[in-house]
Amino acid sequence: MNSSEFLKQINSYYPLSEETTAALMSICSEELYKKNDFLLESGSMARYYYFLQSGLIGYYTIDEEGNSIYKIFFEENSFVASTSAIIKNEPSDFSIIALEDCSVIKYPVKAYRELLEKYHDLALFHIRYLEKNWVVKKEPLEVSLKFETAKQRYLLLLENKSLHNRLKQHHISSYLGITPTQLSRIKKEINR
Repeated sequence: MNSSEFLKQINSYYPLSEETTAALMSICSEELYKKNDFLLESGSMARYYYFLQSGLIGYYTIDEEGNSIYKIFFEENSFVASTSAIIKNEPSDFSIIALEDCSVIKYPVKAYRELLEKYHDLALFHIRYLEKNWVVKKEPLEVSLKFETAKQRYLLLLENKSLHNRLKQHHISSYLGITPTQLSRIKKEINR
């Protein structure tokens, strides 16, 4: 298991001691998922945290009409989990799916939570990660969902070229909360 990028990402939030690193690595394993495999299905308990080494992952829920509504996409070097399901210890409302073949490092929620209790530096990493990714990054997203048009949000998504080019049209329209036809109209307008 090549864990160097995984540890580099963790240490960028808070540096871990050798002892903590060894304890963390002892609960990690590597797993491959094929395109369209589920890492977690809606209605299941979230038993793992994941670190995406390669590939693309989508995080979605199903609306009343049975449509997939994508909330977020994860590229390489991202930490992925159904965080609120883990915190509430309830089945996940979201499915986590491989949109491409993926290689992940995964570690069990229960064992990881035990390490958080024991290792102060790991707990500080966890707090800083949550603050940055679930508070700082998420608030503008929630505001933009309410106040920005789909076109403005599409232009924001376009700024991340690598992510945009990897997504299928139905993933993008679902993420923007519009139909594929509306997405085509927006693209035509932009490319005029």
